Amino acid sequence: MLFNLRHVALLSTVAAAAMATPAFASEGEDLDRDYLPVDIVVTGAGGGYKTDDGSTGTKTPTPLIEVPQTIVVITEDQLDDQAITQLGDALRFVPGVSLETGEGHRDEVFIRGQESTADFYLDGLRDDAQYYRSLYNVTRIEVLKGANALIFGRGGGGGVVNRVSKIADPMDMFFTADAQVDTFGAFAVSADVNQPLSDNVAARINATYEEFGNDRQFYEGRFIGISPTITADLSPETRLTAHYTYDNDERVTDRGVPSLKGKPLTGFDQTFFGVPGFNEASAEVHIARARVDHEFSSALSANASVQYANYDKVYANILPRGTDGTTVSLGGYKDFTKRENFVGQANLVWNVDTGPLSHTFLAGIEALDQDTSNGRFGISLSEDEVDLQELIDFPTVTLTPLTRNRESQLNVLSGYIQDQIEIGEYVELIAGLRWERFDLETLNLVSGQQVDRVDEMVSPRFGIVLKPSGSLSFYASYSESFLPQSGDQFLSLSTGDAAFDPEKFSNYEIGAKWLVKPDLFFTASVFRLDRTNTTAPDPANTGLTVQIGESRVEGAELSLVGDILPGWSASLGYTYLDGEIRTTSDFAVAGTRLQQLPKHQISAWNHIDVTDRFGIGLGAIHQSQQFSSFSNEVVLPSYWRFDAAAYFELNDRVSLQVNVENLFDENYYASAHGDNNIQPGDPLSARFGVRIKM
Repeated sequence: MLFNLRHVALLSTVAAAAMATPAFASEGEDLDRDYLPVDIVVTGAGGGYKTDDGSTGTKTPTPLIEVPQTIVVITEDQLDDQAITQLGDALRFVPGVSLETGEGHRDEVFIRGQESTADFYLDGLRDDAQYYRSLYNVTRIEVLKGANALIFGRGGGGGVVNRVSKIADPMDMFFTADAQVDTFGAFAVSADVNQPLSDNVAARINATYEEFGNDRQFYEGRFIGISPTITADLSPETRLTAHYTYDNDERVTDRGVPSLKGKPLTGFDQTFFGVPGFNEASAEVHIARARVDHEFSSALSANASVQYANYDKVYANILPRGTDGTTVSLGGYKDFTKRENFVGQANLVWNVDTGPLSHTFLAGIEALDQDTSNGRFGISLSEDEVDLQELIDFPTVTLTPLTRNRESQLNVLSGYIQDQIEIGEYVELIAGLRWERFDLETLNLVSGQQVDRVDEMVSPRFGIVLKPSGSLSFYASYSESFLPQSGDQFLSLSTGDAAFDPEKFSNYEIGAKWLVKPDLFFTASVFRLDRTNTTAPDPANTGLTVQIGESRVEGAELSLVGDILPGWSASLGYTYLDGEIRTTSDFAVAGTRLQQLPKHQISAWNHIDVTDRFGIGLGAIHQSQQFSSFSNEVVLPSYWRFDAAAYFELNDRVSLQVNVENLFDENYYASAHGDNNIQPGDPLSARFGVRIKM
């Protein structure tokens, strides 16, 4: 790897860490922000289902009510109440997000109709490899809707998912242990220990072991995770946090069931259309990062972060390709990926007045080096078509030589500026630009073909927030993002793709946010998201490609989160989505409805305290029917799923919990990967847990 400008930027970021800090809000700097506790910005801590912290949406200490963007937050309390341990299960309760099956080996989502395997972040830093993410070391999940390259860089056309890590607390000592087991035989144990080492230094460790299970034949797996972290207050103005995470995931690769006559194949929801012993996926992940925060004065602060991530991923699968109702055809392959990411980021936040205007000014730089190798083996089956029956006759699998072997090197350098301008008490403007240089080189080791492309893009963001009072705001915003033609994993770049500019995502949004009371937050928004610059066949010249493809998603979102009444906490949401291909592209012809885009989505979770020690939980998920792919030939039927829970505190240290999923045993299909890899939802099941706090 050559020493270049991006490495200079990374080293500069490391050097800046000697005097950098999260943007601490100083007391009294903005009276209408007093309800935002400073420690939320620093630690991500909070209580209940509601949060006031909108800092991820601006990289400044901004209350959520003043961020001109839809942001959904799932807090640690809600995750605990729902007994959720995996990211995908949590995102089912976020309207506007649809889950893709991820081929049975990775997190993959649709946000506002835009598919992504890479728009995942950890504490604001990119975590873009394809694997399943556990939540044992996470204090909350943030889903930021709409394109916004200013804050997160390229990609994120429909939005991004950010996980906020648990950090050590020098002011507290505690120990928490959890154990869960469900009616499928799956179980999980975890521990969370925080220990002050001195007045200014603390260590914390989170660890978990989980075994998977469901009603599907041959499905099993296990997850091991350990994540130590240290917090050191080097001075009253300077804080250092350091994290290391080791995750090891092994599980059966389950590609679901095929379709028949335009619907998911029914009557075979437990049938495994793979080969036991061959359909296996493993991921080993190491992530180490450090952040230094420094406050130069009450008006000027900075932060700098560095992160190294190493991903080693292998998965093999036999999968259903289709059925005529009598036989089912099979195919498959074995794939491996190794990736190293090195990310550096530094931000300067300055609060300054210019005459009657108050500014919160952000200036930042980010650099990324990414090296990836990816290969794929083909397979030979003793039979590629087997009888359709409850337990299929598994064919013999033989690997063929590599059909794909490629390497890619990605270097990204970004600089961005943003100004939040308060005009009196009632108006705030936000405007900013991000410049990004994107340099991708790919090498096909099979053909020997080497292709590279450099893109330089400027992505704007504009917004206006009207604040009739400190508890009510109205906003309008426009933002952009882009995605190079190589796709979101950047594994290969063909000579044809290298000739085209990146795709563009433009998000238009208006909304309202209302702090109904200090612990109850209501949001509403309407939006339009345009995707342009998509490659398409040239209508005037057969065989040629042009960039005229367009799609559009329009929708509306409502949410109510917090304490509705004393003892009643809730997270309620609704999303309406309507989207189609507007101009014929390589995806589909004009008029095609976007894939996996349900028109209506509803989610609800409620925790009601019946007594001081006993409570119940009630939840619901609804998705209207949707197409499994751009073919618009297979429909995933609409469904309702209801969940319930009960909580009982034996004493101040020990509590018991039971969670029931799919209370009425609904037969539904939760996600898909194309028309013939459709994942059945789990039937009625229960999970029993115990928690010990000391």
